[in-house]
Amino acid sequence: MTATATVDVQIASDAGDLPDEEQLRQWIESALQASNKDNEGEFEVSVRLVDENEIRELNKRYRQQDKATNVLSFPFDELNGLPEGSISPLGDLVICAPVVAREASQQDKAILDHWAHMVIHGMLHLLGHDHEHEAQATTMETLEMNILREFGIENPYREI
Repeated sequence: MTATATVDVQIASDAGDLPDEEQLRQWIESALQASNKDNEGEFEVSVRLVDENEIRELNKRYRQQDKATNVLSFPFDELNGLPEGSISPLGDLVICAPVVAREASQQDKAILDHWAHMVIHGMLHLLGHDHEHEAQATTMETLEMNILREFGIENPYREI
């Protein structure tokens, strides 16, 4: 059995060029499967697509950074005692549509390719990966590149 994901999508943005729920689910499941081969079962992830005001407020409140950012990950604390076969909640991703669009344009990337990168990046954070130290960053970026390659997306860290 492989990992599957139930994705709760909340759209709180008027931006265009948003990925659809199926694309989000595919990116999320690929991150689940690539990050830890032992991940089996069904997982739940909430994805909220927002504008700059909302993500700026969340970034200020939870990371003490008073600016809009592209993606924030809020891992769910582990629940003990769930019945076997229950859906395991992983957490929430909050992604800022205008920031993703602006970054894609500035970096000369296809918008959906950048969306894929932001979803996968956020998912890896939910799964415990980080990039605070060089070794962690190398591991996380390698995972991101490998997952993105499955979708025909080139290295997002290439020099622009």
